[in-house]
Amino acid sequence: MSMLASLVRAYDRLSDAPPFGFSSEKIGFCVVLNADGSVASVEDLRGDDKKRSPKVMLVPQAVKRTAGISPNFLWDKSAYVLGVTAGEGKRTADEHAAFRGRHAELLVGEGDPGLLALQRFLEGWQAEDFAAPLWSEDMRDLNIVFALEDEYRDRFLHDRPAARALWRRIGAEGASDPQRCLVTGESGPVARLHPSIKGVWGAQSSGASLVSFNLDAFTSYGHDQGDNAPVSEAAAFAYGTVLNRYLDKDSGHRIQIGDASTVFWADCSEMVQAQEAELFFAALLDPTADEKLESAKIRSRLNDIRNGQRLSQVAPELAEGVRFHVLGLAPNAARLSVRFYWQDDFGRLTANFQKYLSDTAIDPPPRDGWPALWRYLLELASQGKRENVPPLIAGEWLRAILTGTTYPLTLLSTALMRLRADGEINALRCAILKSVLVRNLKMEVPVALDHANTNKGYVLGRLFAVYEEVQRAALGGINASIKDKFYGAASASPQKVFRALDSGAANHFGKLRKTSPGRAVNLEKLLTAITDLMAPGDDPIPASLSAAEQALFGIGYYHQRSDFFRKNDDKTVEVTQ
Repeated sequence: MSMLASLVRAYDRLSDAPPFGFSSEKIGFCVVLNADGSVASVEDLRGDDKKRSPKVMLVPQAVKRTAGISPNFLWDKSAYVLGVTAGEGKRTADEHAAFRGRHAELLVGEGDPGLLALQRFLEGWQAEDFAAPLWSEDMRDLNIVFALEDEYRDRFLHDRPAARALWRRIGAEGASDPQRCLVTGESGPVARLHPSIKGVWGAQSSGASLVSFNLDAFTSYGHDQGDNAPVSEAAAFAYGTVLNRYLDKDSGHRIQIGDASTVFWADCSEMVQAQEAELFFAALLDPTADEKLESAKIRSRLNDIRNGQRLSQVAPELAEGVRFHVLGLAPNAARLSVRFYWQDDFGRLTANFQKYLSDTAIDPPPRDGWPALWRYLLELASQGKRENVPPLIAGEWLRAILTGTTYPLTLLSTALMRLRADGEINALRCAILKSVLVRNLKMEVPVALDHANTNKGYVLGRLFAVYEEVQRAALGGINASIKDKFYGAASASPQKVFRALDSGAANHFGKLRKTSPGRAVNLEKLLTAITDLMAPGDDPIPASLSAAEQALFGIGYYHQRSDFFRKNDDKTVEVTQ
């Protein structure tokens, strides 16, 4: 099933889906009119929350605006409705004129009292009339609707039967000749312009196009716009509506992974099972969602999944018959890029996710438990900021997790670059390094400290951690340790660094033997045990390490350094000879 077809099916399952031709929009104010077109009052529809959030309301579907001026029907922002804006407003007068002109044309011959009141209001309104106390400055640039004075509490002007009937006639008159829809296979008018998709992180706030044809290079056989790939207006409306719904921050169907705004949905005959599968998936990607997990009583089953049990054992009702879809979107100027689209059985998804968990398993784990998936990507970003996550990595990484295929090698190079840049060696970065080595390079990488591992990168990482511990034990707290000064060089070109580290360790041992002889003996034994693992030769320390060996260097350092912190300084460090 194609991406658009699956979204259309998802629209059909929405219990509160807006009808064709309508959309949910954020409305700030309502202008209440008398029958003669005069203003009875102006009502603030915003909520009482801290941000004074506009009210989400079902209105005639918004037009798609690019660079031109195009008014909505019976509602719009203040620049169109009243001719006022908070900004400079170079074309505000033209926008208001367009709103006034369109409604003057559409309302000709209408006898409905509400539509007549709006027509009279627009004929007499002047932007100079916008003044306190009737008109609030907060109205500028917010969306505005209308209502009659005697029915404001019951319905708005666009809800009146005459207004809805007029809106249907407008849609029918503007429809193109019917063609067969490539999404549904049914015949119907073709959407010339597809709906704007809002809520994608980094994209334009007014929305961006998922499907568009506006350059000659994108067209074929002289077709214009949507005729190049016929999608019916009903199908375009359906996929746009459900995608905008899923991209809402509180929808429960989205999660941000780097620059990829990721939405997901389940497709099965039972709505309860679909909702449970969606909650399961959200919890797998973000295990910190405690409230939702507890309320759904799935925490124990989620832990069973993370511990390796099959979905057929934990939740047999989800293992078969539940088709799952995951879509990653990223901004691309005024359009959207599909980072990835994946669909398969939910059982396959959980099996692939368990494979990812095995790839990233490392001991000791993060102090606060395994974090949300997006948290890993911050370890690849300069200054730990989301906007600095390297582009494309997020989508390629999540695609690899979902499909069980190889990870992007840029994960390895980027993680190594961050290690060399800031010297922060933690569980998340080491988990990333380990996952790429295991899956892409088919290497055996220890989960916990391996005293017998002879890989030169791993051994040198352990040795570097011992040198750092000797320095700390001898000198105590210092501003910059050998890790801060030499980690990058030691992991890439060890031969240049380890001689100096060994010389410095000899001096530190001299001091440590005087202050803590027992500790000195234990560290010397450990140092000897590690150097005995090195390959014999004139100089067992290589001139350089490959990228894979540098990754093992970081993992070896992390394992050995963590082992020091597990023990008290006065306890004997166990050494495997």
